[in-house]
Amino acid sequence: MKIATPNYKRVYVWELAVRFFHWTTVLSLTVLVITGFIIANPPSFNLNVEPTNSFWFGYIRLIHFAFAYILIANLLFRIYWAFAGNQFANWRNFIPYTKKHWQNIMHVLKVDIFLMKDKEHKLSDISIGHNALAAFSYFIMTLFFILQAITGLALIADTSGWWFPKAFHWIVPMLGGDIPTRYIHHLFTWFFMTFVVIHVYLVLYHDYVEARGEASSMISGFKFVRAERFRKSFDWLLEKIKGKEKKNDKDEN
Repeated sequence: MKIATPNYKRVYVWELAVRFFHWTTVLSLTVLVITGFIIANPPSFNLNVEPTNSFWFGYIRLIHFAFAYILIANLLFRIYWAFAGNQFANWRNFIPYTKKHWQNIMHVLKVDIFLMKDKEHKLSDISIGHNALAAFSYFIMTLFFILQAITGLALIADTSGWWFPKAFHWIVPMLGGDIPTRYIHHLFTWFFMTFVVIHVYLVLYHDYVEARGEASSMISGFKFVRAERFRKSFDWLLEKIKGKEKKNDKDEN
């Protein structure tokens, strides 16, 4: 019995800037979630010093705020890179504005989420970069993070000494006070935690099923892509060149 072994090409997909953004986000979110839960429900310690001489909770808040600003700067950098980066980092991948995007979203939902059988096994259904559903979910989570950042900045606006948090002072009264704003800020934390669990599961799922280096690509930047994809792209490029040559010949005649 013959076993078909596909030919794979090593392709540089994730640029250093994208990988830097990814791991900075991982670190920042981890620190923010841990410190955020401590701030939401601070533990009680029996210390042998006066409370005024124990500043541990102030350090927790400082770490939380510092990593919040790091994450905001990181997001602004990623938005810039959505216009400056390669085709896999481009902003067009994250908004499903074409029929092809929605077809890929339906395919990922059917095969990856609901674990239905893929009867056609089209090579084009396997995305080189982000699949359309993953990319769109990152776009949605970016909007959620912006709301999370705004509510967080609004909560510290009264005690902050510089203009940036104070610019969001109006958010608290709009949402009905500090308590509703804190609830919303806390709720978004659970959204992010749920998203991380789903994200890690799907990355490992793709890595196991497709064996294209899905997980390691965010360290090395490289994925493995079927050679047929390159041949099809090359054939399409040749046809396009030939079509232009024929058109030019007709124009000259």
